[in-house]
Amino acid sequence: MQRLFYAFVAGGLFGAGLFVSGMTDTTKVQGWLDVFGDWDPTLAFVMGGAIIPMFIAWRFVPGRKPLVGGDFPKLPRPEVNRDLVLGSTLFGFGWGLAGLCPGPSVASLSYGGVGHWVFFAAMMAGMAITPALRVSLDRAVPAE
Repeated sequence: MQRLFYAFVAGGLFGAGLFVSGMTDTTKVQGWLDVFGDWDPTLAFVMGGAIIPMFIAWRFVPGRKPLVGGDFPKLPRPEVNRDLVLGSTLFGFGWGLAGLCPGPSVASLSYGGVGHWVFFAAMMAGMAITPALRVSLDRAVPAE
C-alpha cells in the first residue's frame, strides 16, 4: 500500500509539473520546436529543471536502495544503435506533429479534447504493434 501511495504522489506531482510548465499545451511545445519561426525558448527551463536534478540524483544512486523496495534501474549504455535511432526518430516525429509525448498526453486526457484522445489511442496502438514490427525488422535487417 505504501508503494501505491508513493506512486500516486509521484504521478500527481509529475502531472502537475507537466501542466504548470506548459508541456501539455501543444502550441507551446510546437513553438519550442519552431526554431526558424516564432520560437518559444521557455521550455529550455523546463528541460533544465528536469535534467539537472536527475543528473545530480544519479550520482547518489550507487549503493542505495529505493524507499519502497526493489532496485534502481541501471543507467542505459551510451551507445548509438538502430533501436535508439529509430525510437528517437519516431518520438521526434510524434512530438513535432502532435506537440505531445507520452507523459503529457496522459496528463492532458482529462481536459485536452478529442485530439488528445486520438493521439493517446495512436500512441497505445504503436506501443502494442512495436514488438511485432521489431521481430520483422530483425528478420529483414539483422542488428549488428
